[in-house]
This record gives sequence, C-alpha cells and structure tokens, in this order.
Amino acid sequence: MGSRSKIDLAYIAGFLDGDGSLMLQLKSRAKENLPHRLMFTICFYQDSRHKKPLSWIRDKFGIGYLSDRNDGITELRINGYLQTKNILGALLPYIRFKNIQARAMYEAASMMCDKRYLRKLNAVDKRKLLKYILDVQKSNYIAKRKKTEQELSKILGLTP
Repeated sequence: MGSRSKIDLAYIAGFLDGDGSLMLQLKSRAKENLPHRLMFTICFYQDSRHKKPLSWIRDKFGIGYLSDRNDGITELRINGYLQTKNILGALLPYIRFKNIQARAMYEAASMMCDKRYLRKLNAVDKRKLLKYILDVQKSNYIAKRKKTEQELSKILGLTP
C-alpha cells in the first residue's frame, strides 16, 4: 500500500465516514463444492463531476477500480479480505461514524486471512463471523432486503 501520512489516512477515513460504505456479504455461487463465498467491499462514492478525489484515494492505496454509474455517481470499489484488512487496519484510528462496521469487517477479514475458506471455519469461528456480518448489516442503511440471522445461520451450517 505504500507509505502514507497520517493526514492522508485521516482524510480518507473521513471520506469513508461521510461518502462511503462497508459491505460484508455472504454471496451464493454456482459451484456446488463451494456454494457460498464472503464478499468484502469498501466503497467510496462521489458525484461524477468531482471524481478526482476517488482517483487520489485509489492511487494512495494502489488498488481498487472506478466505475461511473448511470445516476451520475462514480464509485471506487475495493474488494477482498486481505485488502480490506490492510486498508481498515490503517484507517481504524481515524474512523468515527462507521467504527462498528469497520471493526467488524476488520475482524472478519483477519479471520479469513488465517482460514481462507468458509469450509475451514469451525463452529466457533462461524458464530463470530455471523456476529460480524450482522454488526455490519445493522449499522448500514437498508436499501435492499438482507439475509436474516436465521438464513445466515443456515448457510453457515449453524442450524440443523
């Protein structure tokens, strides 16, 4: 990720607090041997006419991709548990409003860095993961229907 000043990290954390989102999702996939995967996403949003700060953030982290949406908003998305862990680890001291989500995602990403696959998680790890997912969901603005605790428990194999 390169060296960054504390001021840059504080600015980026403030941007995330105001115009960003943190998503920790359990996604279905077509493969039967790996029917679900965890998706870690840090996303920054900005009016497309003023997207230069998003390029600056991408350059600071050396990762992510920009996309222009049809509604005039540009997104900077950063995916992956290792990237999420590293970025949130650097930003956590400066995050104020999304602290619960950031800590939950950081912990989940740290767990996945050790285990790599959902199938390698034991029941204790799966319960922790369920808590982290729910912490992020509860703290986020609800735009779409999210999986319930019972649905997530079933997917993670915590219910009969």
